[in-house]
Amino acid sequence: MIGSLTCMFPEMNLHNDIPRHIAIIMDGNGRWAKSRGLPRIQGHRAGAESVREVIDAGKELGIEYITLYAFSSENWSRPEKEVSALMKLLEQFLESKRKDLMRQNVRLQAIGQLHRLPASTKKKLDQVIDQTKDNTSITLVLAISYGSREEIVEAMRRIAQSAVDGEIQPADIDAKLVADSLYTANIPDPDLLIRTSGELRLSNFLLWQISYAEIFIFDKCWPDFRQGDLFDAVKEYQKRHRRFGAL
Repeated sequence: MIGSLTCMFPEMNLHNDIPRHIAIIMDGNGRWAKSRGLPRIQGHRAGAESVREVIDAGKELGIEYITLYAFSSENWSRPEKEVSALMKLLEQFLESKRKDLMRQNVRLQAIGQLHRLPASTKKKLDQVIDQTKDNTSITLVLAISYGSREEIVEAMRRIAQSAVDGEIQPADIDAKLVADSLYTANIPDPDLLIRTSGELRLSNFLLWQISYAEIFIFDKCWPDFRQGDLFDAVKEYQKRHRRFGAL
């Protein structure tokens, strides 16, 4: 496959400077559906195909982690009918993709306030996470019921409690301790952040973790995102010089 990718994208270096972790804000499902006169949920269903494309492309490129912003903590405020439909869609996605994840050796993880999920959704998610836990080709992380500010607040509470309990001193609090207290403690920070639909904001997504991520914005809505778009983002990433604050 590397050979075919080299032919398709000769300017891409497939052996060096491949991002280890790509995070994606999957935006525009509703607008995609509206532009076609369809219900919003149809946009979310169409976006599931883009998820498959991204996983396939990530595997081909050798990316280790892909994190998808699937449902934010703010999304709970949407109409109950839409939220219920999204939870059912998530369950259907997990059930329909379970065998594919095993066949493709994909490990599934999830971050967020998962206790807020409906019992049936949480059960299905836990089942697929457990079933795929030993897979090794790529890790797909679903950010569900996720908000970065809430994540950081929860981390601060845990650290404060550790201090109250005498387990740590204030001088022990550093960037590593904070990072280790987040949902993403065992996941490397994203190297590349992609957002679709042309919006220029972070939407409370991985605010701590993307401090030094390269950012790539696509005008197209998420249901129209395909493998070639991910390749384009990686090509652009390879052109950038990541200085991490240095010269």
